[in-house]
Amino acid sequence: MPSRRGEATRSRERMSRLGMKKIVALFRNRNFILILALVLGLFLPEASRDTQGLTLPALAVVMTLSTLGVSGSAFRSARNLLRPALVGIGLNYLVLGGAILILNAIFIRDKAVRDGFVLLAAVPPAVAVVPYTFFLDGDNTYSFMGTMGAYLAALVLAPLMGWVFFGSGFVSPLRVLTIMAELIIAPLLFSRVLIRIGLAPRLERVKGTVTNWSFFLLTYTIVGLNREVFIREPLFLVPIASIAVASTFLLGWVIGAVARSLQVNSQIRISMVLLGTLKNYGLAGGLALALFNERTALPATVSTVFMIVYVIWLEFNRVSAKKEDRV
Repeated sequence: MPSRRGEATRSRERMSRLGMKKIVALFRNRNFILILALVLGLFLPEASRDTQGLTLPALAVVMTLSTLGVSGSAFRSARNLLRPALVGIGLNYLVLGGAILILNAIFIRDKAVRDGFVLLAAVPPAVAVVPYTFFLDGDNTYSFMGTMGAYLAALVLAPLMGWVFFGSGFVSPLRVLTIMAELIIAPLLFSRVLIRIGLAPRLERVKGTVTNWSFFLLTYTIVGLNREVFIREPLFLVPIASIAVASTFLLGWVIGAVARSLQVNSQIRISMVLLGTLKNYGLAGGLALALFNERTALPATVSTVFMIVYVIWLEFNRVSAKKEDRV
């Protein structure tokens, strides 16, 4: 009898350990983490105002970890710098910006909302392109160079588009430079320091976990802060949401298909899709509130939430493709 009781106790302990391992694995799963953030942001948004101040530091941390994978040799070759930079400019301004302006002209009648989409087309790519690239196993160096190129182009293109559509330059080059310094250049320099002092290999073990939970914080905050927009005027948001879906899901599929037909490797393809579908919605929303009103900020607000859904979908798609390759 004692041996049977002992065996039963050991069996329960094994089951308990197995259960704990499954729970730990679940909370390390990036899909689960992003979906959890999305659900909590929609149904328990109260804490999002408290976490708002943590979003920029979290993004800076993720950028630093992501740029650890950017090789120093990438900066020594003009070809390594120029080609991704030109692709980044072309995809983010010509392809994505052009698509937004065309869809805006066709589907949007409200002037305030139309102005909001013009702002979206004019701003550079989301700074999160680089950490999302790491998140989705893309080419970090390619995304970094493409993002940097698009931000440098934005110093000219954003004020120029403001002059064309609104009659005056509306994006201060100083503001774009500040974003570059805080969220692109500073994390890159800090990542070089971490590599130089030998901390980079030690960070490899925690890099994925820190990145996943930083994105949890960003996703929860964005969704929580914008929850009321979806509840207040759902029908009015339909054309805005349609453009947001078309400029991410549909345009991303087109870019991916074209890149695949040109035999671009899968990692660079991910970078190209992100550069061609994500705008700096925070900058666009801030400009809308500063220069116009809350209604003008709706395109940036709605697009931000759909960006999160799109990235979750890309991650599911990536995992499914890997499973199919194994079979």
